[in-house]
Amino acid sequence: MTASPASPTSTSTTPATSTRPAGIDPRGPRFGAGITAVIQLVVIALALLGATWPAFALFAAQALVFLWGATAGIARHPYGAVFRALVRPRLAPPEELEDPRPPTFAQGVGLLVSAVGILLFLVGVPLALPIAAAAAFVAAFLNAAFDVCLGCLLYVQLVRLRRTPAT
Repeated sequence: MTASPASPTSTSTTPATSTRPAGIDPRGPRFGAGITAVIQLVVIALALLGATWPAFALFAAQALVFLWGATAGIARHPYGAVFRALVRPRLAPPEELEDPRPPTFAQGVGLLVSAVGILLFLVGVPLALPIAAAAAFVAAFLNAAFDVCLGCLLYVQLVRLRRTPAT
């Protein structure tokens, strides 16, 4: 999700907002979302084909990647490192940079969805794994294919709610 200059997620150089983190190339999170979507499809296929534990292992590994992105920040995300090393040098510079906070929050949302799927699977709900993977796939696919980051949109709405005075 590319932030517009007027949105609460845009990066600005004005003194009042100089504490904002440095902007990131918005194509990086989309690249990572593409990798995540492919991984989630593999998890779904493995789970539906009966290879439950390999599906679980791959899903848990992706949950760890979500944890990394949510705690270390999107700028330090492993898929972002691949993007910066292999893809970005072959592209023109981005037209504008994106605030890293919404995509970092989105990683936390992915972690939450994954954690719920893992927990339910471990307590005996076998369909929790492909269902959680399907939810993560939809979100990752929307981001990768259409530049619609559901977690980023949720972040923006939560920021707006926090700024709205109580009536």
